[in-house]
Amino acid sequence: MNEQHKGIHWLVGFAAFVIIIAALKEASQIVVPFMLSVFIAIICAPAMSSLRRRNLPTWLSILVVVLVILVGISSIAVLVGASLDNFSNQLPSYKTRFGEEMSSLIQMINRLGVHVSYDQVKGYIDPSALMQMVANALRGLGSALTNLVLVVMIVIFILFEAVELPKKLSLAFSDASKSMDKFDSFIKSVNRYLVIKTLLSMLTGVLITFFMWVLGVDFPILWGVCAFLLNFVPNIGSIIAAVPAVLLAFVQLGSLSAGLVAGVFLIVNLIVGNVIEPRYMGRGLGLSTLVVFLSLLLWGWVFGPVGMLLSIPLTIIMKLAFEANPKMHWLAVMIDSKVDTDNKH
Repeated sequence: MNEQHKGIHWLVGFAAFVIIIAALKEASQIVVPFMLSVFIAIICAPAMSSLRRRNLPTWLSILVVVLVILVGISSIAVLVGASLDNFSNQLPSYKTRFGEEMSSLIQMINRLGVHVSYDQVKGYIDPSALMQMVANALRGLGSALTNLVLVVMIVIFILFEAVELPKKLSLAFSDASKSMDKFDSFIKSVNRYLVIKTLLSMLTGVLITFFMWVLGVDFPILWGVCAFLLNFVPNIGSIIAAVPAVLLAFVQLGSLSAGLVAGVFLIVNLIVGNVIEPRYMGRGLGLSTLVVFLSLLLWGWVFGPVGMLLSIPLTIIMKLAFEANPKMHWLAVMIDSKVDTDNKH
């Protein structure tokens, strides 16, 4: 009978999860700006705290932070928007040049004794469709930021509330100091993860932009922004970011330049992801590749491009919450990329 109750319990839990996901999809127009606002507010909280420690009033600290956000997002939006328009206009010519480059490459392969026809390759590879998909994804993200006033207003209110939240929680849960300590530790872990990941993603984006400009690839800022956004996605994000840039280099500059671009992406992501990130982030925040892929599919379906961008930070936050709760620790182990055998017992 106990086993039957357990089965019913899991079934009810799964049904509740499906209902919640369906409700989030229906309410995505409200939820997406709120999620973006929370994400931005968490990243900006340390800067605001630093300004307040220098005896700046709370309102002035928030004003400075919000102005920096507005200038940063507006500048990137203008640059990326202009690049996207030019990119879309040049897609037909890129498609023609891709055909020419592929024909010469296939002739070279045929001379080596491997017989391949261009029509066969054309049926499997359509670079214009892939590049258009990238452009559409960035436009979807841009459309989420069109309601910038609402996002900024929510960020301001969250930052104001963050100042008073510790006092409110200590008064509300005065008898639960242990729970408060756990909650405080969880918030600090989330904040540290998001700030470090954002800074490392910015470093990745700047390096990719610089090297694309040096190599002469069109729209270097566009590929830098793609690298910045997709750096939040471990394991497969760097591959997704590299594919359109490598294809464009192949179309624009030839196969040698395409190889150089692929090498640049590989080296930058190896240095940032395998050398710098573990040093500052620690090795305890990995996710299994399956969990990463399923998170992208699920949250991308529910919230669109913004959901794909925020899917991994959301999953990492869930993992940190599971680790903070002994009853849910097994879930944190299941979605982790590695098994810590030292702490198995």
